[in-house]
Amino acid sequence: MFKHIVLTALLLLISACSSSPDWDYDKSVQFGNYKTFAWAPDAKLQASASDYQINELMEKRVRAAIAQTLSSQGIALVEQANADMLINYHASVESKIEADTLNTSYGVRWNYWGWGVQTHTTTREYDVGTLVIDVIDNASKQLVWRGAKEGRLRNKQTPEQREASINKTVGDILQNFPPKVQ
Repeated sequence: MFKHIVLTALLLLISACSSSPDWDYDKSVQFGNYKTFAWAPDAKLQASASDYQINELMEKRVRAAIAQTLSSQGIALVEQANADMLINYHASVESKIEADTLNTSYGVRWNYWGWGVQTHTTTREYDVGTLVIDVIDNASKQLVWRGAKEGRLRNKQTPEQREASINKTVGDILQNFPPKVQ
């Protein structure tokens, strides 16, 4: 049952509170030479046995968002043997704790010595999801670019809201692919 709850949370991964994407890449690679892509053989949201399960709906949304974003950049989806680069992706979920402390009252008592402060602390556990997209050079089989974005997961979204969230997150991650030369 817990895995199903986490699955639901992961489905909402992309609708998380916004964070800035993180990128890393090989500066020696000529990214302008990449015109085609294919899915890496192990491209799926569950990258290892320790990752959470994802349903096929989320898998389709992530693939569609990546394919659409790359296509809009003029990079075509082809068979693996003909691809310049391979795209891999995976997701993870991590539980975090948030604590808020509020001074609810304070003051001085006149009938005896002392100072009183009353505080109230509340804690909440929440899940943070991370989506990672990797670009692998098909000829060398080496990782040449990685982008990731994390955010706080939200519950109770419609399929349309989930799709919009995924599209935005994938777009945010891939906004720096190919990397901007500085």
